[in-house]
Amino acid sequence: MPAGDLTTLANVKAWFAPPLTATADDALLDRLVTAASGFILSWLGRDLAARDYTETRDGTGGVRLAFANTPVTSVASLAIDGVEVPPAPDALKPGYVFSPTQLYLRGRVFARGSRNVSLAYTAGYAAIPAEIEQACIELVALRYRERERIGHVSKSLAGETVAFSQKDMSEDIKTALLAYKSVVLP
Repeated sequence: MPAGDLTTLANVKAWFAPPLTATADDALLDRLVTAASGFILSWLGRDLAARDYTETRDGTGGVRLAFANTPVTSVASLAIDGVEVPPAPDALKPGYVFSPTQLYLRGRVFARGSRNVSLAYTAGYAAIPAEIEQACIELVALRYRERERIGHVSKSLAGETVAFSQKDMSEDIKTALLAYKSVVLP
């Protein structure tokens, strides 16, 4: 699977009923996978792959700080006003602890200040979550089926009219992706 693609050609072809076995449209489907992946990542407003982040943030005076990128898998360093804060060695001693979305302090606070908190951490997914891959597969299948009616809002045949959706993606796809959409921090 090319970097940035959220699924594979084989998974897309297997989704169709019956599964697509011909190779005549493989290049088209590969382009659709890349386009749908880019659309989804843009719509989510975030990178999904695990990578390292370094941030400088404002201290709030509180004991909790939300990470800008999630899910966090490790914290490499934390400094407040230039002083390194170590990880808490146990449940009672001071330091920091973290969840996939938040950084917590024990025995101190994120001192109020402008750009006085520096942190480095790793966030993202080692593998694309199944819901996101399935949403990409369904979006590719939708675009593949729609290619013959681009720009058409309806079609009449033998006295019956069929209306076509004009949405960027189906409600099912949107619902699957909403849990992964970036939330802008205050």
